[in-house]
Amino acid sequence: MLRKKGNHLGEFEEIVMLTIAALQDEAYGLAIKKELVEQAERKVSISAVHAACNRLEEKGLLSAHFGEKSDQRGGKRKKIYTVSLKGQQALHDAQELRMRLWQRIPRTSFDIDIAW
Repeated sequence: MLRKKGNHLGEFEEIVMLTIAALQDEAYGLAIKKELVEQAERKVSISAVHAACNRLEEKGLLSAHFGEKSDQRGGKRKKIYTVSLKGQQALHDAQELRMRLWQRIPRTSFDIDIAW
């Protein structure tokens, strides 16, 4: 099955979406950034998170709504993201592809011990 170009996920987009799914109702820009830094152990800018979320929302892979106003944020509302049904399917497809590829690798292909 050939996938449409618009459904392709880059590695960063994939981990952003997985992070959003894990954070659930707390999936807003800064929380996503903090979780990515902690879990992926790599430097991530807030602008990269916002750009990825905007791109994924435009593709229909994320949906978003605004939370309540907060005095802590100077009256600003958080934009909270969720993975759409289309996004869930894209993540499932990406996971399935990775698993198929991993299963094709002979155990003798790597010098390090990998849990198969």
